[in-house]
Amino acid sequence: MQRKNYYLLHVGDIIVIALVTIIGFASHGSLDTAGLRLLTTFVPLLVAWYSISPFLGVFHSDVVADWHKLWKPGLAMIYAAPFAAWLRAIILDTTTSWIFILVLATVSAAGIILWRGLYWFISCRGKIQHG
Repeated sequence: MQRKNYYLLHVGDIIVIALVTIIGFASHGSLDTAGLRLLTTFVPLLVAWYSISPFLGVFHSDVVADWHKLWKPGLAMIYAAPFAAWLRAIILDTTTSWIFILVLATVSAAGIILWRGLYWFISCRGKIQHG
């Protein structure tokens, strides 16, 4: 994988995590007053993603280049969500609900799968078709 594509993959992952955070606050009607509270979800999810995802090889070129392996980043995000929720609970000095974990895992996994699918479509599809 080329260096610029590698950076694009990471930037896209970070954008997805930011969008998941924004969508979460917006769905609760608190985006306009969230301010720095956005970081209480964004940072734990980012830390959890980069702690868990390498173990599933989601940045290896053979995974990135094969659309049949899009499930791997999704699974990594499902694994990352409980860890992120736990980190968030520590930051906020509170507990977390299983509903929050379930929604965070589902929305985050869907977002990362959509992004990785788009990434594959843009960067890898042409290589397969044109040799």
